Amino acid sequence: MSAEKYLNENRIDVAGTGFTVLDRVYADGDFAGEALGGSCGNVLLSLAMLHRQVAPVLLLGDDDEGGRLVDEFMEAGAITDFIRRRADLRSPVLAQTLDTGLGQHDFSFVCPETSEEFPRYEPIGVEEVSSAQSMLAQCAVFYADRLSESILVAMRTAGAAGAVVFFEPSDIEHDDLFDEALRIATILKFSEDRLGGLLADRLYDCIMIVTHGADGLEVRDGEQTIWCDAIDAPEVLDTCGSGDMVSVGVIDWVLANGFGTARLTAGALLGGVVAGQRLAAENCAYAGARGLFRKRGAEYVRGILGAGARPLSGDHAAATM
Repeated sequence: MSAEKYLNENRIDVAGTGFTVLDRVYADGDFAGEALGGSCGNVLLSLAMLHRQVAPVLLLGDDDEGGRLVDEFMEAGAITDFIRRRADLRSPVLAQTLDTGLGQHDFSFVCPETSEEFPRYEPIGVEEVSSAQSMLAQCAVFYADRLSESILVAMRTAGAAGAVVFFEPSDIEHDDLFDEALRIATILKFSEDRLGGLLADRLYDCIMIVTHGADGLEVRDGEQTIWCDAIDAPEVLDTCGSGDMVSVGVIDWVLANGFGTARLTAGALLGGVVAGQRLAAENCAYAGARGLFRKRGAEYVRGILGAGARPLSGDHAAATM
């Protein structure tokens, strides 16, 4: 279905932009294949595979790598009308090296076979935001993990129209843009190790999901903080994409329970956080950021998320953690 027809009949569940790359995976020293990667790419593609209506807003090269990324989105059922491809760009590529014995992975923008640098991610610009304007004003959730002036415009457009804005930065760049992004965000998710010290003195009116690696995570809402212990993985083959799976669980929960910005609290969001932790733990037993999807299928993942479960109240959530 075309985006125009869909917008006339329905509402987009999730729109998003940010780090989306073609992962070239090397497992235990050998080339193991290629797949869509990057936090934004993983989150949006996973939600599309779960039959959410997803519209990525991206800028890619008009090359084989860009074609592969668009094809993966299309196969998952995502609306790809807002992915622009330019002949003067090369689509981003990232090398992922995986040690399955240790359950560890690493990333590099340098090809391990040729030592040449891969092309880097390019954020969307004015033209991409302009073409997606009407869609951004109709989405229920907007996701971003990178910032630029145009991405901030997209966040502002979606947020002003009532969307839940989920911001998941991996670093702080463009300090003035970052401060405004945090004022717009409904949910801020970040790693304590990476950004905790930099954000410690900044107070913002949004729900924060703060990850602490293998220990677990905390959900902060004003003066309230709820700690969630990590859920043990049945097996650790690859931890790649674990954080993205938590985000998938949270966003899917928001959509399943019809939450808008006025109804979101830490306690109401907790069911999605725990569902995402369950999904992340299961995914660790498979190679690849979406290894669980590939090996067990989307319906199995849907069962893990338990999207039909009722949200916990704030008091009950605090008492059970």
